[in-house]
Amino acid sequence: MARDPRLRDDRTDALKQRAEPADTGMHAMVPRAVDDHPARTAEEALVRKTARAPATRWRELMERLE
Repeated sequence: MARDPRLRDDRTDALKQRAEPADTGMHAMVPRAVDDHPARTAEEALVRKTARAPATRWRELMERLE
């Protein structure tokens, strides 16, 4: 059963703006976004985790530079 998501007007406009340059329809963009989200959030979590150690190590220096 297919369902159309109910989006606010600003989100619908943003979806249209992203779909046009990709030469695809809005309905095709939604599944892509759903599929891409787990990979993107996992990558962001890895970046945050990787940055924590150097940030902790260099915190004192960074505070002095402020």
